[in-house]
Amino acid sequence: MAILMTGLLLWVVVHFIPSLAQPLKARWIQRTGPMGYQGSFALMILLSVVLIVIGWRSTVPETVYVLPAFSRHLAMLLMLLAFILMGASHAKTRIKRMVRHPQLTGLMVWAVAHLLVNGDTRSILLFGCLGLWAFFTVIAINRREGDWQKTEAPNMAVEIRGLLISFAIFIAAAFAHRWFTGVPLF
Repeated sequence: MAILMTGLLLWVVVHFIPSLAQPLKARWIQRTGPMGYQGSFALMILLSVVLIVIGWRSTVPETVYVLPAFSRHLAMLLMLLAFILMGASHAKTRIKRMVRHPQLTGLMVWAVAHLLVNGDTRSILLFGCLGLWAFFTVIAINRREGDWQKTEAPNMAVEIRGLLISFAIFIAAAFAHRWFTGVPLF
């Protein structure tokens, strides 16, 4: 569990530097240059992901709660919503006119969906931490950026194409879930 917690702590601290520690970010860029900053930032995020995966796999889960069976169906619907939100973050969409931070909101929805079906200690730590990180990141970004400048809505063809791509990626991820997590959904 300590390795998982270390990976999550590294993820959170490194990601909060641009939002909450601007002087540290400025010194980091001054010492390493913009490319050095981006490269070292990426390496630390990669290290955090490696620690999270190793920590996850080495932690024996202990059940804390079990929700009713219908929570699986609710979780799948929430996951579809999460994929749609995350997909919407990559282009001008009508969703971006309603949700200021669709990718982070999608991550929060992803975390809640996983907490509905995973009531063990390591899941609560992983999904709870990442969901809370996304929530507080939204608050930090909103403070830093000020007023929300909404994008223009695209034509419906662009919108529908984005939704179809998100749906296709959702289906592919659902079927591949067994291979990248070890947990089959079907």
